[in-house]
Amino acid sequence: MNTQDVIRLASQYLERLSGNTFDVLDVSKPVTVDAAVNLSKVISKLSPLVGNLIEFNTVEFLNQQNEFTEFGKWHRQDPGFPDTIFLGIVQPTPGLELKAWFPLATEITARFKDSQNHFRFDQTYVAILAWLPDKIIYGKPRILDVCVVSGLSVAVARDTHYHNPPDYLVLEPEDTTQRTANLQQTNTSGYKFQGSAEEFLEAKKIVDSWGTQGKVYKPTREYQRLLRELRIRYEYRLDTNFAKMDRIVHPGIEEFKRRVYNTEVSGMTVGRWNKLLSSRLEGSIKKSLQDYLQIREESIDEIID
Repeated sequence: MNTQDVIRLASQYLERLSGNTFDVLDVSKPVTVDAAVNLSKVISKLSPLVGNLIEFNTVEFLNQQNEFTEFGKWHRQDPGFPDTIFLGIVQPTPGLELKAWFPLATEITARFKDSQNHFRFDQTYVAILAWLPDKIIYGKPRILDVCVVSGLSVAVARDTHYHNPPDYLVLEPEDTTQRTANLQQTNTSGYKFQGSAEEFLEAKKIVDSWGTQGKVYKPTREYQRLLRELRIRYEYRLDTNFAKMDRIVHPGIEEFKRRVYNTEVSGMTVGRWNKLLSSRLEGSIKKSLQDYLQIREESIDEIID
C-alpha cells in the first residue's frame, strides 16, 4: 500500500459517513415555537465544539478499519498540520486536514493557507464534513455529506483565484527550513494594493515587463522575489479574509456546496433553511418550525401555569 492507496481508502470510508449520526451531543427539542426561534438564532454557536468532536471521532472511526492496521495508525496532531497523519511504513506520510462545516452559517469559514510547496508529493488531502442536528435545530449531529479533495488542488485553486499582480499579491512564507519544526512557516499570505492610481499604473508597467508567463502564479523563489519587490516598493495591506475555503472557487468544493444546499432536511432543503433562518421574517420562521418540526405554539393557559 502506498500513500495514494491510503488516502483513497480513507476517502472511501469518510464518504460512507454521509447520513450517519454522531452520538456526541443531543440538543433537546424546544417545547414551544418561541423557544425554537430563539434556539435557531444560537444553534450555530455549537459549531466549534461539535466540529472538534466530529474530528476526534472521525480519527477513531478510521482507526477501527482493519485495512489500515497492517500498515500503520491514524494519529491526530493537535496542534499541527494536517489534523491527522498516518504513522507507519507508508512514505511519504499520508495526511488529512479535517474541516467540519455547519451549513446554516453564512459560508465555509475555514481557511487554507498552506503553500503549494507543502504538497509536492500530493500526500495531504482535505476532508470537509458538513453536519447539522438531525432535526435542523435540535437532535444529534448528523453528517449530511463529505467532500475529500487534494490539498495541492486546493492550494493551486486558491493561488490562481487570488493572484492578480499588482492589485493582489500572494506571497509564500520565507525559507524557514533551518528552524526547528515548531518554528517553521508554511502559510501563504494575501496582500491588497493600497497605493495611488498613479502608483498602480507604474506597478502595472513593471508587471507587464515580466511577460505573459510572468502573470502566472509560481511558488518558486525566483518568482516570489518579483512579487516581494512590488510589496516593498508600494503600499499593500494584509488581507485578513485571505484563503477562506468558501471563496477560492475550487470546483470540487463548489459542487459539494451545491449538493449540501440541495439536501432536504426536515421538509426543506438546507439552502432554504439557511435563507429562512438567517432572515428577520420571524412569522415565516415560526410557521416553518411549526409545520416541519411539529413544535407547538404556547397557549395562554400554559404561560399562566
